[in-house]
Amino acid sequence: MILELKNITMQFGGVTAIDNLNFGVKSGEIYGLIGPNGAGKTTLFNIVTGNYIQTKGTVIFNHEELSGVKPNEIVLKGIARTFQNIRLFKSMSVLENVLIGFHHQANYTYIESIFRLPRHFSNEKKIKKEAMVILEKFGIADLADTNSSSLSYGNQRKVEIARALATNPRLLLLDEPAAGMNPSETEDLSNIIKKIKTEFGLTILLIEHDMKFVNNMCDKVLVLDYGEQIFEGKPSDAIVDEKVVAAYLGDFEHA
Repeated sequence: MILELKNITMQFGGVTAIDNLNFGVKSGEIYGLIGPNGAGKTTLFNIVTGNYIQTKGTVIFNHEELSGVKPNEIVLKGIARTFQNIRLFKSMSVLENVLIGFHHQANYTYIESIFRLPRHFSNEKKIKKEAMVILEKFGIADLADTNSSSLSYGNQRKVEIARALATNPRLLLLDEPAAGMNPSETEDLSNIIKKIKTEFGLTILLIEHDMKFVNNMCDKVLVLDYGEQIFEGKPSDAIVDEKVVAAYLGDFEHA
């Protein structure tokens, strides 16, 4: 297991957002978190990335406990994420947004940067080349100099994922990557995610409501309802599980 969550509980005042959750994600797996709105999925992402400190329980990544580790340090350990609402620097170009993901790889000093010494130039050239390789993987290299605010929604989502990939993660967390996309964009994104997962040796944990996308992408899913686990297994089994159907559509027997 590259990621293990043991007995995770998250409370906000008197509200329990996640209740004694246990699961693990295998290295190289695409693992889906699904469930109705308010089920605790994004809260779980915030715990894994250090934005929230769980009330109880342990998060283990690559055999190391993450409790108390700061979000920026978690990125350096190999976990990157995207957000439900796209968070790009709208005044920057596509390439500049992706270059931000490489900032921790800069190996020149502040003085070398100010005086634009040779090591600064060679490092910047190397990083730009790597950024362009990532953009090519997403099919948007030709948009490198385009202002990110002028992109289509689907391409903005690609840039956000590309920026996360630039941090060189082992575990990539995607929060509703297909939200707002049309079927063609969704299929394109699905193919890209599968491609980068293989080429970059990634493990992917994703939140998604589009069940066709989930069925096509995920090796395994965990279904949450009001912070509790109600199902774990194959996506094809989840959509016919009585508890899952009741969580999404209501309990018809007692309606």
